Formats: sequence, structure tokens, C-alpha cells
Amino acid sequence: MEAGAIVGIIVGSIVLLVVIIIALRAAVTVRQETAVIIERFGKYRKTFPTGLNWRNPLFDRRRMPVSLKEQVADFKPSDVITKDNVRIKIDDVVFWQVVDPKLFTYAIEQPLLALENITATTLRNIIGEMELDDILTSREYINDKMHKSIDAATDTWGIKIHRVEVRNIIPPPVIQDSMEKQMRAERERRQAILQAEGEKRANILVAEGEKQSAILRAEATKIALLTEAEGQAEAIRRIIDAKPDAAYLTLQGFDAMKALAEGRATTIIVPSELQNVATLFTTMQHTINANVAQPVRPTTPSTPKK
Repeated sequence: MEAGAIVGIIVGSIVLLVVIIIALRAAVTVRQETAVIIERFGKYRKTFPTGLNWRNPLFDRRRMPVSLKEQVADFKPSDVITKDNVRIKIDDVVFWQVVDPKLFTYAIEQPLLALENITATTLRNIIGEMELDDILTSREYINDKMHKSIDAATDTWGIKIHRVEVRNIIPPPVIQDSMEKQMRAERERRQAILQAEGEKRANILVAEGEKQSAILRAEATKIALLTEAEGQAEAIRRIIDAKPDAAYLTLQGFDAMKALAEGRATTIIVPSELQNVATLFTTMQHTINANVAQPVRPTTPSTPKK
């Protein structure tokens, strides 16, 4: 092979190699949810989107890729003072996203440090206008107000704030102890109220039960008395309808005198037609009462004579 041909092959190979190297340096592959800033002579030229892009390998320089994903900034707890002069710690998190890679790269130095500082400053301003009791019950209000304030401040940095969440509110130990005592007293108060309501309800139920029982007993007594009275009325009606003779009336008089004789009365008044029988039973009644009224004398044992 001639020397000229060999030199041509070598030169061609070198040129091909240089072309390949230039092509590889000119090709820029951008990953999904990522942006790449391209500078020419130190000046912003273009932002490469996702996919395969080409640049001038001699004059263009690319910077570090910028993530376009939503990110979480978990900052250390901030010391803040409330309106009623109570020092507390608040731990919050910020959910943010880069929406303009150019502003994020050139508008501010150390964007994350700036985001942390603006978050702490905004939190101090909001908490300084509120008292401790309001802070403990107004997390949604604090989150919303911080979100609006921080989002407005970071627009010029190419950052979009999606939401801000207050994760922990840590009062001083003395305040925590006082709050625990207050919550314990509140729980005991609610328990006492529930117990009193239960006892009241139980007493009402017992009283209602006794009332119903008394009503039922009265109704039963009423029915019994009515039944007995109806029976007696029916018996009297039947006796009147049968037209009893004098012998029957005399026999009934004897039964009445017998019932009177069993009592304690000492005087008995009877109708005139029963005078003879009444005299006999009156004498018997006086005798019985006299025996009951006379005390029984105890017998004294006789002393044997020597």
C-alpha cells in the first residue's frame, strides 16, 4: 500500500473520531421531570426540555440539571413568641416545586436557604399576632396564611408553593403541665355530668315504675271492690226477690248477734223483735268482759309446817 493511502486512512480515522466526539458532546439527553440550563460564553442561552437536545460543544456549556418534581422541605423547628409573650417551638414542612428553571438558577443564590428563612420569618409574623389558645386551635388558619405569604414571596424565584403544614406546636414544659391538668379537669367534669345524668335517668325510671305499679294496684283494688260490691248487691237483690219470711230474718239476726258477741263492746242494741235473744247475749257479753278485765292472782305455794 502506498504511503499516501495510509496517511489518508489515518487522517480520515482521526476526522471520524473527532466527529464522533463532537457529536457525543453536542447531544444532551434530559431525563423526565428535569430541565437543563444551557449557557454560551457565561450567558443564558436556552432551557433544554425532556428528551434529546443538541448544543454547540465548542461554545455551549450546560449547568446542573434542575428537578421539576414536587419536593418537601423539612426545616428545623422555629422559636417564636406569641402575642401573650409565650415562647413556643413550631415544626413545619413546605411542599414546593420549581416551575421556572431559569429564575430558580439565576434569580437567587441558595434557593433552599432563602426558602427556609422566608418560612421562619413569615411564621414569626403570623404567630406574633395570635395568642397561645388561638394557635393551638387554628392550624388550618396558620397553614393557609403561611401558604399565601410564602407563595407570593417565591414567585420571583421560579418556585411554586403547593402547601405549608404545621406539624408540631411545642409549648414550654410549664404550659404543657398546665394544659394537661386543664384537660384532666375537663374530662373529670364531663364524667361527673354523665354520671349525674345517668343517676337522674335511673331515678326517673324507678319513680315511673313505682307510679305505674301504684296505678295498677289501685286499679286492681278498685276492680276487686267493684266486683265484691256487685256480688253483694246481686245477693241482696236475689234475697229481696225471694221474699224471705220471719224465720229467715230471725236466723240472720242470730248470726249478727253472734258476730257482735265476739267483739269487745259491753252494750249491745238490737231491734225490738230480737229482745229476748239480745238479753241473753248481753248477759254473756258482760260476763266475758268481766273475766277478761279481772286479773289472775298468782297462787302462793304453802309453806310446809315443821
